[in-house]
Amino acid sequence: MKLISWNIQWARGIDGRVEPERIVRDARAMGDFDVLCLQEVSACYPAPALAGSRGENQFEEFARLLPEFTPTPIAGVDVIGPDGGRRCFGNMILSRYPVLRVLRHQLPWPVDPAVISMPRTLLEVTLDTPLGPLRVMNTHLEYYSALQRKAQIKAIRRCHEETCGRAAGEMAAERRGTPYHAFPHATKTILTGDFNFRPEDPLHARLQAPFTDADGEVSPHVPRLVDAWQHLYGNRKHPINVGLYDREQWPEAFTCDFIFASEDLLPHLHGFVVDGYTKASDHQPQLLELRA
Repeated sequence: MKLISWNIQWARGIDGRVEPERIVRDARAMGDFDVLCLQEVSACYPAPALAGSRGENQFEEFARLLPEFTPTPIAGVDVIGPDGGRRCFGNMILSRYPVLRVLRHQLPWPVDPAVISMPRTLLEVTLDTPLGPLRVMNTHLEYYSALQRKAQIKAIRRCHEETCGRAAGEMAAERRGTPYHAFPHATKTILTGDFNFRPEDPLHARLQAPFTDADGEVSPHVPRLVDAWQHLYGNRKHPINVGLYDREQWPEAFTCDFIFASEDLLPHLHGFVVDGYTKASDHQPQLLELRA
């Protein structure tokens, strides 16, 4: 299984051109991916609102460009435009594997009057993969507000904990075909996205902290989330994935995009690559490979 995660900056490259086709082409050049997780997908936001955009619906364009994949979108921003239509900005997962379940979580947006911010989300899909049911969660945390990022990390951990709790206490009666149909709740999890914090930020460690039960003991039912790069390569520095080429927007290149895997998935991690060549966005795509 190969998963690519990429903040595509509404498909705007370093050359200023907005080209969803280039995003797909460069992702395919990186590897024959089975799952594509995108952040900063836009719909109906023409320039100057989003530089270079024609106002295209990129959720529809990526679905068209990858017809063999199931597209699952989420919009943190969903507002009325000047023409009365909807303008959306958010994330997307496209999967070659069957999508068993979709959950869309609105992340906390506490008031932080000192900065601008936007609503943020967590998109969670359960996939039927060669490794069994597998959850993929895709997110993009707030850039400007540390207060909001802290609350959003807490909420993501709670979502993971609750789903693992449901997996441990599945009901036997499926009620197949009804809204109560008990599709599998997976503990095996990949969490990916643009977290807008760096590896040394305390939130990076907090996200990976063990989960405890009511008695303060480490929960046997909730595998903790682990930085996949660090698991595979130890103390090797994370590759740069932001601002490698776009020094006008980012005077300093750094790392804030990560892929985390649950502990019960770690034996299946096989490789992690960051594409240091593409200039199709201000971020570099990451590829995680898993094997049975």
